[in-house]
Amino acid sequence: MDTTASCSLPDAWPEPVVPVQSLSEAGVSAVPPQYIKPPQDRPVLPAPSLDVPTVDVARAFLNLNSGAAAEQLKNLAEACSKHGFFQVVNHGVEASTVERMRDAWRSFFALEMEEKKACSNSPAAPEGYGSRAGVEKGAPLDWGDYYFLNILPSEIKRRNKWPKSPHDLREITEDYGRDLMNLCEVLLKAISLSLGLGENQLHAAFGSDDGIAACMRVNYYPKCPQPELTLGISSHSDAGGFTVLLADDRVKGTQVRKGDTWYTVQPIPNAFLVNVGDQIQIISNDKYKSVEHRAVASSDDARFTVAFFCNPSGNLPIGPAAQLVSSQSPALYTPIVFDEYRRFSRRRGLKGKSQLEAMKNSKVH
Repeated sequence: MDTTASCSLPDAWPEPVVPVQSLSEAGVSAVPPQYIKPPQDRPVLPAPSLDVPTVDVARAFLNLNSGAAAEQLKNLAEACSKHGFFQVVNHGVEASTVERMRDAWRSFFALEMEEKKACSNSPAAPEGYGSRAGVEKGAPLDWGDYYFLNILPSEIKRRNKWPKSPHDLREITEDYGRDLMNLCEVLLKAISLSLGLGENQLHAAFGSDDGIAACMRVNYYPKCPQPELTLGISSHSDAGGFTVLLADDRVKGTQVRKGDTWYTVQPIPNAFLVNVGDQIQIISNDKYKSVEHRAVASSDDARFTVAFFCNPSGNLPIGPAAQLVSSQSPALYTPIVFDEYRRFSRRRGLKGKSQLEAMKNSKVH
């Protein structure tokens, strides 16, 4: 399936990019029209809360043959099949590493606007500072800014735009990235085992040690005068394998969809929220489901999160695992190279799970 031509991305955004932080700090009293969502997409605030299933990484994986491991893998399978997300505790990432990461990036977003804009990104070169995701002209925008970085593989990482300030931001981010990737390696094994696959099967499907990709998006959602009219980030599922989210330790705002209702996630202190992504749904042949989620804005305070994405190698075709396909459960997806799927998703913008449904129905062309 060749989607390269139809899914190539332009070199520039369709309209001038205005950082949302600059609007918020200018004291706008109303959300500008381009940020107002259609009525059916606006959040209902306050939303009902949702407790998230928990997986204890240490208990599950210190001894894979233990009863504790079996219990946690069962929790993991239930969370991925019924909810599409879970929280991990006892994950091995030091609290000091997390706090240094938060402090460094909060310092970046506190810089003068021109210094941040020197690192601006584009649709074809997503690394750097940005304020929009999709490339559709005239589409409603989100009330949020971000900084996007590639972590793996190393040859892509070298192209990153690193800010000049704070001076230790790169070192802190790379330390955090190594720790998060170690956690992702554990989660790859766990998810693989919970599907009834070999311990290393997902690792191999993602490209093994030299191929697994990882990237990071640091999100900043400024104070918003009318949070009931807009969203910090629109409804979407993540295109990659899975996402490890560092939630804001002060302001809640991550929401997940169950049925027709949006729930606000209640994060556990010192835990990470893990979202199942589209590629896990594809490999599992819909046994596990990527979760539709979004972020709401706040009129009380700015909000800050860090999303770490564990993805397949960009040049690998991803399709359902052979062991999960049978005459009773036929393959629901035709394999597609991950980079092609990702370009297709970015061109469509953030529109729920429509990109995955289009692929399932062979509409990617």
